[in-house]
Amino acid sequence: VSVPMDNPWDSYMRLGGFDFFEDANKAAVCTWQGDVWTVEGLGVSLDSLKWRRIATGLFQPLGLKIINEDIYVTCRDQITILRDLNKDGETDFYENFNNDHQVTEHFHEFAMDLQLDAAGNLYYAKGARHAKDALVPQHGTIIKVSKDGSKSEIVAGGFRAPNGVLVNADGSFITSDQEGHWNPKNKINWVKPGGFYGAMGAYHAPDRRSNDFELPLCWIHNKVDRSPAEQLWVSSDKWGPLKGSLLSLSYGYGKVFSVLYENVGDIKQGGIVQLPLPEFPTGVMRGRFHPDDEQLYVCGLFGWSSNKTLPGGFYRIRYTGEPLHIPTKLHATETGVLIGF
Repeated sequence: VSVPMDNPWDSYMRLGGFDFFEDANKAAVCTWQGDVWTVEGLGVSLDSLKWRRIATGLFQPLGLKIINEDIYVTCRDQITILRDLNKDGETDFYENFNNDHQVTEHFHEFAMDLQLDAAGNLYYAKGARHAKDALVPQHGTIIKVSKDGSKSEIVAGGFRAPNGVLVNADGSFITSDQEGHWNPKNKINWVKPGGFYGAMGAYHAPDRRSNDFELPLCWIHNKVDRSPAEQLWVSSDKWGPLKGSLLSLSYGYGKVFSVLYENVGDIKQGGIVQLPLPEFPTGVMRGRFHPDDEQLYVCGLFGWSSNKTLPGGFYRIRYTGEPLHIPTKLHATETGVLIGF
């Protein structure tokens, strides 16, 4: 999806989040630089796109959700609603929806993603301090914000650098985390409310001699994915044999993976397999299926350590209908692993 890298403001187009309006021909896109743009012309054809910058000056926005046609943006300091009071297409008022989470000077404590549950509550992930102990309760957590923005609560902790959050219908969550400082490898966590997920530098950590933390769905060697981002379910009928499967996006390598898992009692365990796609020239962090053409749109950026150094990108991924030769199931036994295709 063509992005206006050259623009009158010389603004880096490092895309950190997006969502579709009710008329899904149009989307809102935020950039890590602090801007929000709209883009029109999405759907079946991408030949005549129209981009417009509608807001600027936001603090490192890395998540965006459109609710009742209003644009909510996850910023490092608050969730902001963009208000166009005079209906000229540009933001006149930046409304603080919720700023409960505290902010320190540390680079690493990004506020990532923005998702909604069926009751209208919002969720995002907050990073911990890189190689340093937490100072505020929100460091290394998943945060829930009430539908009206009046209150928030921490639903799970023990994360180092969670890049995205998936809200499941049963009240659980899925999020990635990154290798380093108590995390021996990258991982995907299937998160239970109240759970602690092993990054001892995060807030609410138990005794540091303890190894009592929830195990991940899978550990990921950094040769496979050096920096996993958001996970999402395939909801599209047009994705053929992958409908209903779980995807994981890669900031580090610009790849898309299918997450294979099984239930063993209360434990979910599994692994990932790369979809047969060319690597994207930038990391991909956020994904949403288009409600009309039912194909997957993803966006991403280069802002910290990654193999992909294009500043940002916006992409559509379509299933061609051709045979897809990849694993779709796995089952661990006492003597090996059974793989289904």
